[in-house]
Amino acid sequence: MKLFQKKFTWVLATIILTFGYVVSCTKNDQVLTQATTSNGTTLVSMKVSTGPTIDGTVDAMWNNATKLNVTTQVPDPGNGIFAGYIGETYPVTLRSMYDDQNIYFLAEWADAEKSVAVSTWYFNPALNVAGKTGWAQEPSSKSFDANGTLIRDGFGEDKLAMLWNIDNSTPKFITQTCYASCHVFTPYLDYSVTPAVLKPNASGNHYTNGPSEKIDMWWAHLSKDLVNNQMDDNYQDWAGGPGVTNLVGGSGNGRHVDGITVSGASATWPYAPTYTTTPVQGSSNNRQSLKLDGTGATVTVPMWIIPNATNYYYIKASDTLAAGSARKITAISSSGVLTYNGGTIEPNVGADYLQVAGVYGSDGPKCIPSYIASPLINERADITCSAVYTGSGWVVEYKRKLKTGDVLKQDIDFTSLQDQPFGVAIWNKSNNQHGIKPNLLLKFQK
Repeated sequence: MKLFQKKFTWVLATIILTFGYVVSCTKNDQVLTQATTSNGTTLVSMKVSTGPTIDGTVDAMWNNATKLNVTTQVPDPGNGIFAGYIGETYPVTLRSMYDDQNIYFLAEWADAEKSVAVSTWYFNPALNVAGKTGWAQEPSSKSFDANGTLIRDGFGEDKLAMLWNIDNSTPKFITQTCYASCHVFTPYLDYSVTPAVLKPNASGNHYTNGPSEKIDMWWAHLSKDLVNNQMDDNYQDWAGGPGVTNLVGGSGNGRHVDGITVSGASATWPYAPTYTTTPVQGSSNNRQSLKLDGTGATVTVPMWIIPNATNYYYIKASDTLAAGSARKITAISSSGVLTYNGGTIEPNVGADYLQVAGVYGSDGPKCIPSYIASPLINERADITCSAVYTGSGWVVEYKRKLKTGDVLKQDIDFTSLQDQPFGVAIWNKSNNQHGIKPNLLLKFQK
């Protein structure tokens, strides 16, 4: 009997202690004495004296950090904008650490294909007719015919994004995270006509819900930015509010790169805000307009190529300088031949520049990249990022200072070690269509 009483007392005490521990894990801004088991929505950032090296390799110290396993899913916002992707799921595992200076993240997810060749330039002889050129670009997302049948897979980019509430300025973010600034297909009053008419919205974009609200947006393009081991640091703001978005069909864009600010307003109604500019940085389109045979119709063709290069998906801005390997295209013939300083490209010979037919076809080995890559600078360059495609998925490792040098209220400040709601998104070989997991919470081990 005494033995039973002792055992019962021990079990009861264990249950009480366990219950107390679990309850304590749900409190806001609590002190975490050790990494806790994820409850499905909470990411615990582990306190370390020195953080990991950002190289896309999972260092042994990451084994001590709590894993948060979540599944992002492509929603159906309406009007078929995400057609072909709706319902797709992209499970991702997140981990985090922080030290006295920086916060670190590790994201891992399965992906059967490394998608970094974005909207590649190819030559299609069938399009090389009078007044046109056969040079074209692959679609950045899946293409469908009038019957909804897939006719070409997308040549988009694998991407990762996180959204954060800057200074708790966006109230809806606390409960909606990513969706707090998503305005898609909301009917709008079209003030471009008199009297104004209520119209359905065929578009949409991100902007916050008040002039003082801002959201921090981290955006890892696993092709464009990783050329320079960076993640693009952006933010979202009010974009002028309903007065602007009603005029342009609800597609008011509140997404901006860090470093630019409102500089004034347009001179005409609805007096949309104007913004300052930044130096040239990040990716830019490898595209230009030339006249066929110098005097004919104006057509769009690549601007730069690296002669005889194969299987390359970007051109560095440094390659376009005088001593670089890239050459500027200066002429296009009616037969599709491109001329550059030092030679020509004859796309009608062989298959080097041709599209490989079929829904899931590829491109010839010498097809031309769609973008020029430049390093991010100043406020956009706050996040260091490195990614490795393992053959079956992505390992993305990145860090940012707990508090950046931001004076424009465009970055989240982690130094308080307060709980921070966030959302995460994954793109799989697509341009706009992405899987979303909102309503996540970052807690700091203290």
